[in-house]
Amino acid sequence: MFKKTILLLFVVTSVFSQNNSISGTLTANNTVLPFANVYFKNTRVGTTTDQNGFYQLKNIPPGKYTLVFSSIGFKKLAFDITIVANEQITKNADLKGQDSLKEIVITGTLRPVSKTDSPVPVEVYSKTFFKKNPTPSIFESLQNINGVRPQLNCNICNTGDIHINGLEGPYTFVLIDGMPIVSGLSTVYGLTGIPQALIERVEIVKGPASTLYGSEAVGGIINIITKKTTNAPIISTDNMISSWSETNTDVSLRYNVSKKVNALLGINYFRYQNSIDNNHDNFTDVTLQQRISIFHKMNFQRKSKKLFSIATRYVYEDRWGGEMNWEKKYRGTNSVYGESIYTNRWETFGTYEFPSTENIRFQFSANGHYQDSFYGTVNYDAKQLIGFGQLVYNKQIGNKHNILFGVAYRYTFYDDSTFATAKKNGITNNPSVVHLPGIFIQDEIAINKQHTLLLGGRWDYNSIHGTIVSPRINYKWNSKDNKNIVRLSVGNGFRVANVFTEDHAALTGARTVEFDGKLAPETSWNTNLNYVKKVTTENVFINIDASAFYTHFSNRILPDYETDTNKIIYANLKGYSVSKGISLQTDLTFTNGLNINAGATLMDVSITENNQKIRQILTERFSGVWSISYRLNNNITIDYTGNLYGPMRLPLLGEKDVRKEFSPWFSIQNIQVSKKFSNSWELYGGIKNILNYTPPDNSINSANNPFDIGVDTTKNPELAFDPTYMFASNQGIRMFLGLRYTLF
Repeated sequence: MFKKTILLLFVVTSVFSQNNSISGTLTANNTVLPFANVYFKNTRVGTTTDQNGFYQLKNIPPGKYTLVFSSIGFKKLAFDITIVANEQITKNADLKGQDSLKEIVITGTLRPVSKTDSPVPVEVYSKTFFKKNPTPSIFESLQNINGVRPQLNCNICNTGDIHINGLEGPYTFVLIDGMPIVSGLSTVYGLTGIPQALIERVEIVKGPASTLYGSEAVGGIINIITKKTTNAPIISTDNMISSWSETNTDVSLRYNVSKKVNALLGINYFRYQNSIDNNHDNFTDVTLQQRISIFHKMNFQRKSKKLFSIATRYVYEDRWGGEMNWEKKYRGTNSVYGESIYTNRWETFGTYEFPSTENIRFQFSANGHYQDSFYGTVNYDAKQLIGFGQLVYNKQIGNKHNILFGVAYRYTFYDDSTFATAKKNGITNNPSVVHLPGIFIQDEIAINKQHTLLLGGRWDYNSIHGTIVSPRINYKWNSKDNKNIVRLSVGNGFRVANVFTEDHAALTGARTVEFDGKLAPETSWNTNLNYVKKVTTENVFINIDASAFYTHFSNRILPDYETDTNKIIYANLKGYSVSKGISLQTDLTFTNGLNINAGATLMDVSITENNQKIRQILTERFSGVWSISYRLNNNITIDYTGNLYGPMRLPLLGEKDVRKEFSPWFSIQNIQVSKKFSNSWELYGGIKNILNYTPPDNSINSANNPFDIGVDTTKNPELAFDPTYMFASNQGIRMFLGLRYTLF
């Protein structure tokens, strides 16, 4: 009898639940909103609106739910709904436009502030933006951002750096959660292995920010913001393979260590072990790699409600490139040419807010980078340890002044197997130790609701180079409706260079390295004028962002490939260097599911010495990027992304070098189709480099004689082995397929 009663209750409940439904119409500005997402939070129940904005969810079991409406370009809406047996509910909603300028940013001022209110222009790119062109590393992901270009610097080991507005990679400061993590040795090898499943957004500031961040923040800042431990998905996975046999896996897991400690674990694994030589120069077109990265972040819940978080990351990478018949047994020998790099790297960083009524916080980071490498027969072993800490006090004084005051200290230990860390006798080892204490202060002055002035200054004392001062001033005007914003920035940047940690050309190939005098710190002055215009209509939201920039360098350190083609000569520039240009970017979001993001940068980067002006090597005068997405009614999205670059001046081995002095116009374009099957599963695939563009086949000079055997390169420099003629990847067209799973 008991079993029959249970069975009867189950049948009755099933019958009732089959009649439960929710339906309605979504609108935006009183216009129907097609292809919007409708779902129950923390469940797999969901759908999308049709072309008339109508939706319906059927067969809903009785219970309490949170009904969520969301669409790109609109603010998310959520309602608590209780469903009883045999109930049909009608729920209509009108979504409001999402003002992207209201996003909270921290990079420009070291404190949370809306993008609209920030006197420093900050660009924000969400995780959705990077999914439009999925890549195995954040380094490659930046290729579709206007004015930002990942630059490969070697045909063999495929090392790279990130250019901002034409400035070389060492001038770009990379942060993780606001902490200086990627610098020095990792400028070349540490930009990979950051699990993309953990990235919430990326903030970019173009122009110097040494006032707040000190050395290296000369050309710009890239701040990678990871997800919070409190609202990240419980599980998130992303698995991707390509027709070149590349495999990439991202996994993140949110869990509770205890009642008061939340944690986020991320793992990235990348593997590519397929030797391909499509240009028939007997060298691998793409470096073979195995890389694993583990990221762990903990957040401690405190009675004071103040923040206390600690994160750690470990990266191991084994990469090699070289002649097709190279094996590990040839490492460091002159039998078969290969470049083999083992990288071990650890990082830790965190923030602790003091439990007081005042806004005081301590931020810290530390990292160790260990590199064991051979470039042909050249051995390069390096060890770098960096410790950083800063105490920041933020105080609002009245309605006008917001004061930020900080003291900072940075310790850098560096040692390698080159003469860079040897005493004058060339025998005794002499590791470099640099102490860099500093003080900074800024005052954000709210003149009125439409005018804001930011004044800042920094004093640092470098234990080797002495006192360095970095001031800046920022001014912002906005219209009363915030649809027009003008920002003017003037600032100073400085940088202390270490050639061997930043410039791979100093190690590869047959050239010898020479320093012309003691290298002094580089300094720069930058001015930037930025205008933002927002336009809203019934069918489209438009953001227009235009900038003009000018940077003047003195004491700039540049590699000289041309004075002596057998050498790379490093010296402080006796003249000056200028980077100037204009950029325009627009973002259009249509209510029919179409989104267009496009930008272009026109610039002139030059070096003037002895009254002679020349173009900087490996710098384009024009670049353009675009990302076009269209969402169909059946949860299918099509993404078309690409970039276009103008000619760059390339390093040659003298007048008889048969390679061309300038690269051609070239474009890398990609297409992707993705399908969401529920709120948890997403399948995606497509084609990368659909035009199949690759650099000239003879980019590696004298590829048939990598050890310069029997060649007098002093008399005939054009016969020397040289892999530095590199401006784009040798990786041609390829297909990719991936699967994502997310559990909230």
